[in-house]
Amino acid sequence: MTEETMAVKERKLPKIKEKTLHMIGNAHLDPVWLWQWQEGFQETKATFRSALDRMKEYPDFVFTNSSAANYEWIENNEPEMFEEIKQRIKEGRWEIVGGWWVQPDCNIPSGESFVRQGLYGQRYFQEKFGVTAKVGYNVDSFGHHGMLPQILKKSGMDYYIFMRPNPQEKGLPGRLFWWESDDGSRVLSFRIPFEYCTWGKDLEKHIRRNAGELKAPFNDLMTFYGVGNHGGGPTKENIESIKRLNEDPSFPNLVLSTPNKFFEELMKQNLPFPVVHDDLQHHASGCYAVHSGIKRWNREAENALVKAEKFSALASWVTGQKYPLSEYDRAWKNVLFNQFHDILAGTSLEEAYEDARNMHGEAMSIAGRGVNYAIQSLSWRIDIEQEEGMKPIVVFNPHSWNSKVNIEVEVGGLKEGDILVDEKGKQIPMQTVQSHATAGGRYRISFIAVLPSMGYRVYKIVRSKISKDFEPIKATDTTLENDRLRVVIDPVTGFVTSLFDKTKNLEILEGPSAKPVVIHDQSDTWSHNVLQYKDEAGKFTAKSVNLVEHGSVKSVIRVISEYGTSLLVQDFTMYKDLDQIDVHCTLNWQEQFKALKLKFPVNLVFRKATYEIPYGHMVRECNGEEEPGQSWIDMSGTHPPTGEVYGLSLLNDGKYSFDIDNKEMSLTVLRSPIYAHHDPVIPREDGHYTFIDQGVQKFTYSLLPHKGNWETAGTVKRAAELNQKPISIIETYHKGSLPQKDSFLTVDVDNVIVSVVKQAEEGDYLIVRAYETANDGTGAVIQLPKWNRTIEAYFKPSEIKTFRIPRDPSEPIVETNLLEWEV
Repeated sequence: MTEETMAVKERKLPKIKEKTLHMIGNAHLDPVWLWQWQEGFQETKATFRSALDRMKEYPDFVFTNSSAANYEWIENNEPEMFEEIKQRIKEGRWEIVGGWWVQPDCNIPSGESFVRQGLYGQRYFQEKFGVTAKVGYNVDSFGHHGMLPQILKKSGMDYYIFMRPNPQEKGLPGRLFWWESDDGSRVLSFRIPFEYCTWGKDLEKHIRRNAGELKAPFNDLMTFYGVGNHGGGPTKENIESIKRLNEDPSFPNLVLSTPNKFFEELMKQNLPFPVVHDDLQHHASGCYAVHSGIKRWNREAENALVKAEKFSALASWVTGQKYPLSEYDRAWKNVLFNQFHDILAGTSLEEAYEDARNMHGEAMSIAGRGVNYAIQSLSWRIDIEQEEGMKPIVVFNPHSWNSKVNIEVEVGGLKEGDILVDEKGKQIPMQTVQSHATAGGRYRISFIAVLPSMGYRVYKIVRSKISKDFEPIKATDTTLENDRLRVVIDPVTGFVTSLFDKTKNLEILEGPSAKPVVIHDQSDTWSHNVLQYKDEAGKFTAKSVNLVEHGSVKSVIRVISEYGTSLLVQDFTMYKDLDQIDVHCTLNWQEQFKALKLKFPVNLVFRKATYEIPYGHMVRECNGEEEPGQSWIDMSGTHPPTGEVYGLSLLNDGKYSFDIDNKEMSLTVLRSPIYAHHDPVIPREDGHYTFIDQGVQKFTYSLLPHKGNWETAGTVKRAAELNQKPISIIETYHKGSLPQKDSFLTVDVDNVIVSVVKQAEEGDYLIVRAYETANDGTGAVIQLPKWNRTIEAYFKPSEIKTFRIPRDPSEPIVETNLLEWEV
């Protein structure tokens, strides 16, 4: 080799000491996993004490930690330690990362929950320590949805650190890349090599394998060390080995560092980072179907709190009703804590879910009280005339669009000849259905309400000698048919054999549907290394198929099916005036090491499969892999016999796991592994174990067939109506200043939704948050007519925007970030 060749080689391959491993001393703390939160609480104190002690022993040692919930524990339980941490943060030796309340599951929470993780986390860090996190930090979460770059960026974070999916699970162009969401927001992201924690011993092997990941032109890399999961943090032996190895010329430069310093160094170098525009999946695909309880509680609590905030905020401005800010703060923190990845993913020990249930119960009780005070404050001020025998029913719409929905209300004292009218006296079809009370002269009525945008409307049960007869839909024990749709159910199997669009003269199904298929599933709680569930064990078979409700509002066919000792009741509900089929399910599941899917083969070609993700959506392959999703999935394409562009949306009120395999859509209802079973441990054949999802659960899914694509079919709005239902209250007559029908907020375009109206965290302001739903940039006008306030804004594709509205009409409306700070 010539001297010239050697010189060129040296220039291309920098000497090893010109490369740097940033040694990140951290302690991954699972507050709940194979232990309950009380043990996580104690371990947090022990870990933080250890980190503080290392700082006294090693003047150059620095520590990195996330999760505001942990710091609140210390503040409330060990105030002296809290003050010591404050001082170390001020010195720059203890670095706050993450900016969120916990490290949550990063697929299951709603878009607004991710916003609140930052809202409460970053504001806590700012208030207590005078800093906010610049680095998003979810090192143990199992997957990361594609809207996170925007949410991170608008929560004050420019960088992101994660570990899963690992390289064998998701190919990426490098350890470092710009991660981009649909609106164009980018965060510089880093995938941790190998592990986020180490044992308390010498780090030579760990450092050597990390050094092998240094690839030109990137000469800086982070290496994470410190005992983790159950806490512990960096040990003396860890630190001593770093110092010893740094003297060895065969190792890169080893620097005790922090994520902030690492990213700051990178940004000085003008490096060619690749761009990734995608979800970051798949690791532990079974997490999204396991433990139906925690998933359902999470969905209910999220929607209850958002709905309560809307009406509490509106009532505070309309009637002066006090807004319970501190109570909602506590409720949200309960929900956010339960979104920790090992809780919400269903992978913790059984006792942890008793704690989670209780925390969710507290949150939902707070939301229930708040919304009740708000709507009763409003309804009491509605001017309702006195009329003998009249029962006013006020129905509140929490959504920012005119909503047409089924309402069911329990009432007392219903008489023959009673009819339902709207605020103008027009008769509305009303049907009595089975009451939830079996004593005391109570009745249950069902009707279709047409409600003004984020407002209310008064309906009245009145005595009348003149009653208009309304034609019911056509129905038998096996068929349901309104003006647009016809559904046929096989009397032997209980499967749906036809979903026919009469207006387009097409059959959307390609085979038996709503088919409950049982699948062998021997995998652990996470389903490590499993991407699909295909090993069919059998199907539920019908015991009975009967028409159980029939009237002018809706008709219901009940299919009761069984598999082994498990029982499934599906109530297929067709409405005369709605285009969706609601299916209310009650499942008594008694199987172990099995999963349950509901399958819907759809007759489409040139298909596109779309899944809702938090505050957005993602198009994915129809390859049968288990995918996380939220309240809807959709398959749209070309209907081959007719050439029509058509599709089917599948909505749900508490499920998060789906697959689309070629033409077949599947909703994964549940999995039933052993609690907290982790490969490679093999359960003993003679062991006694508790299995997940045993017993009774209830859920609803809806079929929304549609012409065109989901963007124009109202899929997003119909799913929101299923999950965040209107509120009904039986009122009485009284004088008041409010009309019998009113709207507090409107949006002038279909693809922008106002998701949040709340009181600001600081000051006398309303916060209004909206997002674009169809990945189609648009201008929008949001109006609050009662206060003569108008917001005009341009939304980039899938953009989230937040506005602060002063109560003083002379002050301007200001756009803020997700932390409610001016942009």
